[in-house]
Amino acid sequence: MSRMTSPAAPVVGFDLDMTLIDSRPGIRACYQALSERTGTYVDADLAVTRLGPPLVEELANWFPAGEVDEIADLYRAMYPTHAVAATPALPGAREAIAAVREAGGRAIVVTAKYEPNARLHVSHLGLEPDAVIGDLWAERKAVALREHGASVYVGDHLGDVRGARTAGALSVAVATGPCAPEELRAAGADVVLADLTEFPRWLSAYLDAPEAALA
Repeated sequence: MSRMTSPAAPVVGFDLDMTLIDSRPGIRACYQALSERTGTYVDADLAVTRLGPPLVEELANWFPAGEVDEIADLYRAMYPTHAVAATPALPGAREAIAAVREAGGRAIVVTAKYEPNARLHVSHLGLEPDAVIGDLWAERKAVALREHGASVYVGDHLGDVRGARTAGALSVAVATGPCAPEELRAAGADVVLADLTEFPRWLSAYLDAPEAALA
């Protein structure tokens, strides 16, 4: 796929945590509840500074290796109670999805988050993407991006850049997560935006003149 192609009806993928939603308050609350439930200290304030990779990678910092999978299941079960209502949409999230639709395209969510919990977030916030695909991280996100024919993937993490590039999609990065703009550029992001409020204008420019929008 040419990275300069701008389809008439684009399929645009979006990451979830720290791209469409500010999941830090909810995840912090869930980790705090997990600490109380298990009696094992988790530095929730530290954990929410490094969102992006799969849950088990964070839990491995706090629990013995043999317990991580069991604790991950417990965390996911507790998550709807403690995290969903506490998590707001990030500025521009609804407008970004609407911009894709207004261009005649489809907006999908591709996230490393446990898919049932990802669906709870988008439902609670009324984001209404065309599809939600969970449990995919970094290069594995390319599986869903290819399946849905996504030509653009928007995310906040270096892993999102890798997923886009593996899929042959344009990597649009937003600097709303743990990675600085210069890190995202160095990882190969084609475009770096401050946040999703800049996305509708960028998408319009890209669909009109791809090479100019990537200059």
